[in-house]
Amino acid sequence: MTSLFDLTGKVAIVTGSSRGIGRAIAEALADHGAKVVISSRKQDACDEVAAALNAAHGAGTAIAVAASISDKAALQHLVDETRRQLGRIDVLVCNAASNPYYGPMGGISDDQFRKILDNNVLSNHWLVQMAAPEMLERGAGSIVIVSSIGGLTSSTTIGAYNVSKAADFQLARNLAAEFGPSQVRVNCIAPGLVRTDFARALWEDPDTLKAVTRHTPLRRIGEPREIAGAAVYLASGASTFMTGQALIVDGGSTIGVGL
Repeated sequence: MTSLFDLTGKVAIVTGSSRGIGRAIAEALADHGAKVVISSRKQDACDEVAAALNAAHGAGTAIAVAASISDKAALQHLVDETRRQLGRIDVLVCNAASNPYYGPMGGISDDQFRKILDNNVLSNHWLVQMAAPEMLERGAGSIVIVSSIGGLTSSTTIGAYNVSKAADFQLARNLAAEFGPSQVRVNCIAPGLVRTDFARALWEDPDTLKAVTRHTPLRRIGEPREIAGAAVYLASGASTFMTGQALIVDGGSTIGVGL
């Protein structure tokens, strides 16, 4: 059964992989044999993660290429440098995102809303445009967009973020339909609340944490490593008949706890 998840010889780009869910995904992909490209805004943070992976799995397992998802030229450099150093791209994990506003949608500025949509939706579109052509030519590849259960539910505090994550689901469906004939798959992971720096404003609030866990069957929030297995599945041969889907990993929070 382990061969289903074997990623030996595969090259994966993971955005936002210097910490949190992205780092956990990069580590898990490397554990299963992939070469990984660590990318986030700061080169030193990327270098640190790549060095740790190379120490654990051998030189050449990881490279570090900093790129801001808001900078199209930087994303193109990320793709170009991956091809230059590692020769190909087999897996693209669009994990990086931003949420500069916490509060009701009536208070969000236009610039904040645009930043959310640009960084969480448009940047994913850019990266796919850059990385997908070689996958389509080869007739194989996996694209994974880390969305959120926020795209399936409502919120009084992160509404614009949820709008962007709902758009990511549709982006994956559209791309899956376009790329399917070439056997390139596009899927989403939809995490629930996970203990990351990105979500700190939610899980550090005792009232929010209590509200979330009270209606979650597992009665707790997730840890970054608990999202990584879903990425390994979607990147590997285990999921070759799955595309256009959202894999929900949320401790059961979206089903709730009935009376």
